[in-house]
Amino acid sequence: MNNIAPTQAGDRSKSNVIIIRPRAGWVPIDFAALWAYRELLYFIIWREIKVRYKQTALGFIWAMMQPFFMMVVFSLFFGHLAKMPSEGIAYPLFTYAALLPWTLFSEGITRSSMSIVQDAGLIQKIYLPRLIMPITGVVSPLVDFGIAFTILLGMVFYYGYVPSLSWFLLPAFILLALMTALAVGLWLSVINVTYRDVRYAIPFFVQLWFFGSPVVYPSSLVPPQAQILYGLNPMAGVIEGFRWALLGTKPPGLLIAISICIIIALLISGAFFFRRHEKTFADRI
Repeated sequence: MNNIAPTQAGDRSKSNVIIIRPRAGWVPIDFAALWAYRELLYFIIWREIKVRYKQTALGFIWAMMQPFFMMVVFSLFFGHLAKMPSEGIAYPLFTYAALLPWTLFSEGITRSSMSIVQDAGLIQKIYLPRLIMPITGVVSPLVDFGIAFTILLGMVFYYGYVPSLSWFLLPAFILLALMTALAVGLWLSVINVTYRDVRYAIPFFVQLWFFGSPVVYPSSLVPPQAQILYGLNPMAGVIEGFRWALLGTKPPGLLIAISICIIIALLISGAFFFRRHEKTFADRI
């Protein structure tokens, strides 16, 4: 937690002045401060969820519609017309199982990268750990993910799959998707404070990343000599791992190992980058 030192301003009849200093040390994330402000984190997340669906006719159904209709379109063009291989799995299920972690990741990037600018009023008025903002942007899409996951479960049982022990690994791959979104969101949220045109570049950036990830195609299409390079895309291992845990496809193996290393490196560097610039947010927003 940031060092907070009370200093006597004038005589004893006057109020104490609270001095907030940057936290010292090499750890870029102040977990004690995040825990102290956990209730605020909860209420900001709840606010994001309520605002997203306030005064909407379909409410939470929107969370199902986006990945579902994307699955229908991809199944028609890539599965039916282009005959894209799907490792022996029905193409709608193959695609939808990848769309859920991808949508969770892309929504997390979009919301976390905009979080500092959107909550400028809050940042300028009160002290709170600035890291709460991008974390909120990453965690809030979990509600949409949970709703859309019910359709995925229905499709899994419809196509004759039964639960297996590998299903217990699904939360691990969901966590990796959230960590990736947070790592990228930390970088983009800081850059967005200075360069507001970042918000226009993010949709294009995410779209390019989408086609570089094994959502509509299996990673087996990538030549073996390029697998290591392909693994530099952290979502490649996350998506293939999610499919494997749920549907029993080919284990991601080296792909997930490389992806985990990249995710950790991105998250640590992003945390240091965020910490270095967070003290200037209130002045630059």
